[in-house]
Amino acid sequence: MSGRIILEHGAGGRLMHELIREISGRLNIDSRGVDKAVFKTRGGRIAFTTDSFVMKPPVVKGCDIGMLSVNGTVNDLVTMGAKPKYLSLSLIMEEGLEEDFLRRIIGSVGEAAEKAGVKIATGDVKVVEKGGCDRIFINTSGVGRVYPGIRVSTLNARPGDTIIVTGSVGDHGAAVLAARGEFQLETDVLSDCAPLTSILETIVKKGIIVHTLIDPTRGGLATSLNEVAESSRVVIEVEEEKIPFKESVLGFCEVLGIDPLYLGCEGRLIIFTPRRYAEETIRALKRLEVSREACVIGRVSGRSKTGEVRLLTRAGGVRILPMLHGIPLPRIC
Repeated sequence: MSGRIILEHGAGGRLMHELIREISGRLNIDSRGVDKAVFKTRGGRIAFTTDSFVMKPPVVKGCDIGMLSVNGTVNDLVTMGAKPKYLSLSLIMEEGLEEDFLRRIIGSVGEAAEKAGVKIATGDVKVVEKGGCDRIFINTSGVGRVYPGIRVSTLNARPGDTIIVTGSVGDHGAAVLAARGEFQLETDVLSDCAPLTSILETIVKKGIIVHTLIDPTRGGLATSLNEVAESSRVVIEVEEEKIPFKESVLGFCEVLGIDPLYLGCEGRLIIFTPRRYAEETIRALKRLEVSREACVIGRVSGRSKTGEVRLLTRAGGVRILPMLHGIPLPRIC
């Protein structure tokens, strides 16, 4: 590393991935799974993950930082093929934070944990001087038990896989943008923040084989697809007309000149499954409230030494869809 850390290093795009590789290389950690780990024990495989949450503003339509901190970590465990069991909760609060606001956030944490079926097992509190943080930051770590027979990873996508997304894309990112009030635009878009535990439970009960599960948070759908393509060294093709967006999100992005493919989600899952399981997977997902809009958006078409994501446009053309570079959007998590 040289120079100074800038905001782009935490935006979820190319610079963040390069920084993670640099740090993990110095610590002898596999950078492809640096925020996640699976341990073998006599009783089975245990999944462990950690995340920190910074959201400005901390409350948006359909979500607040308390709900986000629980669901974000729960969903990371889901992408590891695990049933979430326990979370830690650490709060960093700014001097002068309103006690009523804190009670609201803790209430959201409790409600989200109950809905996701996890227990807050331990935690910590720190208070910093005025200006030392933006109202409240939250760190959560999570432990879960990996389902027997489930082996999912961003390394495992294979040619022939069908790519499914479980709902509309970019809702959370658009909700955060709108809540900041910088653009003086009204929108009724709600954050999609939700636990994805029922999706994994359904996949396991149905005996559906999945190779990769990933939630498109920072950097959005485009960046998550690139992460899989590079890790698995495959070519991914997605059809623009099949990607689900809410009209309110598309309209909001059109006015601001933002590509919704780079807007983050906090309640969506991208599933890579062999083609023979695609129809069964869609039928099962549509029975769940959290994934009623599930649809096929593309496929893994071949191998590539570096990984590549191709967008088949509505006009019939093909363009390369790169990973997010820079930080054109505000922090969403």
